[in-house]
Amino acid sequence: MNTPLCTIIGIDPGFGRTGYGVIQKIKSEYQCIEYGCITTSPTCAFPDRLLTLHTRLATLFSSFKPTVVSLEKIFFAKNTKTALDVSAARGVIMLCATQHGIPIQEFTPLQVKQGVIGYGKADKLQIQKIVQLLLKLPSLPKPDDAADALALALCANTTFLK
Repeated sequence: MNTPLCTIIGIDPGFGRTGYGVIQKIKSEYQCIEYGCITTSPTCAFPDRLLTLHTRLATLFSSFKPTVVSLEKIFFAKNTKTALDVSAARGVIMLCATQHGIPIQEFTPLQVKQGVIGYGKADKLQIQKIVQLLLKLPSLPKPDDAADALALALCANTTFLK
């Protein structure tokens, strides 16, 4: 059995649905360990939704003991309220990672697309297909938030990881 060189959790932040993807680097290849979404109910108060996000992330971080968290940056906002709410979720993610002593790397969507495909205007389906190919998944990773999280994990700079 090969020992992983590092474990990376990619996170696509949101307050209704936060995508996550856990990968491990073994030798020179990446292997998908788990991916999915943390969802919160729109009927819950916003602070309770953030608490749910924190609790679920703490469980993921404790279970997988990642070497690094790869987090998507917000680069623009069509809707100010949504941007503020997603920023609050990003704050919770950063707080939780810091509480667990996990370094954070941040990437814009453009950086992720260039990193995994080499083309900054790639669409969601192209991201899903390349993630499937790179991680040797039997099917396209879904939903989009989880596929984006796996792409974020693939972008993490592992040069400083031991």
